[in-house]
Order: sequence, then C-alpha cells, then structure tokens
Amino acid sequence: MAELKAGDTAPDIQLPDQNGKLVRLADYKGQKVLVYFYPKADTPGCTKQSCSIRDSKADLKKVGVAVIGISPDEPEAQKRFDQKYDLGFPLLSDPQHKTAAAYGAWGEKLSMGKKTMGIIRSSFLVDEQGRIARAWYKVSPEETVPKAREALASQCND
Repeated sequence: MAELKAGDTAPDIQLPDQNGKLVRLADYKGQKVLVYFYPKADTPGCTKQSCSIRDSKADLKKVGVAVIGISPDEPEAQKRFDQKYDLGFPLLSDPQHKTAAAYGAWGEKLSMGKKTMGIIRSSFLVDEQGRIARAWYKVSPEETVPKAREALASQCND
C-alpha cells in the first residue's frame, strides 16, 4: 500500500481494543484522532512512545484530540501493556496487519541487517471529517507527540 498523505480519506478502523470492545474510526467522527502504529507492546521503543502519548493525553484532549494505538499484539497483551503503564486510551489489536497495511504502516524493513516484514512505526493525525491531516512514517518514539503538537499548532495558525 502506498503511503497516505494529507487530504486522503483515513482507512476504516474496526478492531478490538485491550478490553475486547470493537473500536471504529467512525466512532470518533467530529473529533481529531491521533492514530499511531507500534511494533510490539511492552518493548523499549513502544513503551517510550506510548508513555509520552499518555503523558500528553490531557493536553491533547484539551484541543479535542483522541488517541488510538495499534499493534499486532492480541488484546490480552495490549491489556497488560495498558495496565502496566496506566496508558488509559484504546490499544487496538491488528494481528492480521490489515489495518496497518491500509495505512501503509506494514511493510518491508531492515532489522539487524535482514529484510523482514513488520510494522513501520507511523502516526497519523485524522481530522474531524475522517481525512488524514498529517502522516508520519518511520517516526521515532520520541517524535510522535512533538510532531502532532506541531501539526495542531499549524492548523490553529491556518
């Protein structure tokens, strides 16, 4: 799948969260959503990324932004991750990689000198109409929140 860009319609999301509840992107119509894809729950980079989002959750909420995390982990692993770090937002299970592929966040990557298929750490700011406002591929765990804040600030200045 090609990378998404600003103005594209955000692909549909219909996945179970860490509590087994089906979460749909359509449930968030009328509000902005930060959707981020991470390779594996409770690994160092994914923990750093998710905790930085957790720590910014109140600020994001003030400007009307909800958060959804997505990885190939099963709901039980997502629940343990959520509980261990008190993340407090939906962590969706995409073990078949269909949603990740639709977002261009599943593909070939280089890991320890070998080409493998996996999650390409990515984040997306989806606007109130369900369109991609911004997309970041190969984003570092530390960049997710600053890039979202920068995008939100530029929207306020437009």
